[in-house]
Amino acid sequence: MCGIAGEIRFDGAPPDVAAVARITAEMHRRGPDGSGVHASGATALGHRRLKILDLSERGAQPMVDPELGLTAVFNGLIYNYRELRAELEAAGHRFFSETDTEVLLKAFKQWGAGCVERFLGMFAFAVVERDTGVLTLGRDRLGIKPLYVAESPGRLRFASTLPALLAGGGVDTSLDPVALHHYMTFHSVVPAPHTILNGVRKLPPATVRTVRPDGTSSDHVYWRPEHVRRPENARMTARDWRDAVLEALRLAVRRRMVADVPVGVLLSGGLDSSLVVGLLADMGQTGLKTFSVGFHATAGESGDEFEFSDLVARTFGTDHQQILVDPARMLPAVDDAIAAMSEPMVSHDCVAFYLLAEEVSKSVTVVQSGQGADEVFAGYSWYPPLAGVPRHRGVAAYESVFTDRPHEELAHILEPEWVLADDPSRAFVTEHFAAPGAADTLDAALRLDSTIMLVDDPVKRVDNMTMAWGLEARVPFLDHELVELAAACPPELKLTQGGKGVLKDAARGVVPDAVIDRPKGYFPVPAIRHLEGPFLDRVRDAVTDPVAKARGLVRRDWLDAMLADPNTKRTNLGSNALWQVALLEMWLQERGL
Repeated sequence: MCGIAGEIRFDGAPPDVAAVARITAEMHRRGPDGSGVHASGATALGHRRLKILDLSERGAQPMVDPELGLTAVFNGLIYNYRELRAELEAAGHRFFSETDTEVLLKAFKQWGAGCVERFLGMFAFAVVERDTGVLTLGRDRLGIKPLYVAESPGRLRFASTLPALLAGGGVDTSLDPVALHHYMTFHSVVPAPHTILNGVRKLPPATVRTVRPDGTSSDHVYWRPEHVRRPENARMTARDWRDAVLEALRLAVRRRMVADVPVGVLLSGGLDSSLVVGLLADMGQTGLKTFSVGFHATAGESGDEFEFSDLVARTFGTDHQQILVDPARMLPAVDDAIAAMSEPMVSHDCVAFYLLAEEVSKSVTVVQSGQGADEVFAGYSWYPPLAGVPRHRGVAAYESVFTDRPHEELAHILEPEWVLADDPSRAFVTEHFAAPGAADTLDAALRLDSTIMLVDDPVKRVDNMTMAWGLEARVPFLDHELVELAAACPPELKLTQGGKGVLKDAARGVVPDAVIDRPKGYFPVPAIRHLEGPFLDRVRDAVTDPVAKARGLVRRDWLDAMLADPNTKRTNLGSNALWQVALLEMWLQERGL
């Protein structure tokens, strides 16, 4: 796990090595174990390293292979790199390190940009070809590893985080009104390629971009799950699906143990992370380190799920650490978590992950986590109402259960200059629902959530908050083969037992029934869900700051009403509406924008 950066020039000028060095330095928390910058021709690459494989300096980046004429920077991990290495050695390639980065270089030479289709893992990378000057950027299928791009006349820059690109200078930092609409509609999710800033874009997941020396580029999307029933699965019973899901998850968990450092588990006490622990125990893992975080109750809302995480830890004999956050740490942690965000993320879970990652990083460098299971196996409350909805009414049904508010309501929140006549968020959903495959409304919703909404909320949240402490998080529920299997599974099997039925069936006999049958939980941070005291003061300071007033995003009358009654108005999914607006403003102020 690392931070990558680079620049390619199209105007004949040499790359700005100093700017690339600043961009790279900005990501020092993603890679505290080493750094490097390499320039050649029209390109410069930068890298911050977190040592996971081959802890020697042979794994340093940027990695140059003069024999192949290739240079690469890489973030993530290719879980099947050993198998690919053996195949490449059989084809005549020689290796000088024990890293998956070198496997990327040899694989790129052997198979071209199509090598990504052979990779099992999470990754973002850049490869420069010495002889042609072509730059290739790639991102994993589920967008687990981020990649941001900023283009301006004569050059293109990229980095693992948006703030890093800002450190390089020369970025258009005006707000993107379409991205703002998405932010206010999809609970802060801004799907690729947009970001909240006009001058920064994201490489979409499952995409390889070829950038040529003349400045032209082309994208190739190399993976897209169909969410249709496959002929080879036609005779599968509910028991067959249960067994297939369990075996696929077992394989996904095993793959994510690849490391030259210890691997722990973030144990929330919910089904998903508990199942990861149970499967690791089944595989014979002993001395497994597990970690849970909790907060003090606020407004009568519990702030921990220790009852269940303790049960799992006792059942499997893990080396468990229960982290109860002192209330005095909460307010500073809010600002620290915002500073760690590549993009504004409204979920209060960010603070939980940030504080959890701080403590976990003192014990291990790699953890497995349960993110993604709800989107992949239909665990959220908005999925059952979509079952049986005719396909032609699917977009309206999805909007009614998922979006924060109707388009028309934004006119009561935003100042007129930011109110769009059309509804780009509805157009976005409509376009995705219209794509081939996913014949049922629920399938279309699951496809959209698991390939788009998931990427720029829980996945990005986990990456940003763990990497702020040099901690690598791996997500077995986003193993692409498991995702493909779940996409082919009949929706009715996923909806049983209150959601994730097929996964709950698979968990029977692996984890305690009390964990499987418990009400659905989440990472509770009550102090943000119920704004009062110093947290409300912090919000008020942000939204009434002269900078916020000059920005002119939010209507004064709406803001005054919200500050007078901060906890009554909720979004469609129950989030605090004032926090959503305040978080955006705090993030912009943190970036100095």
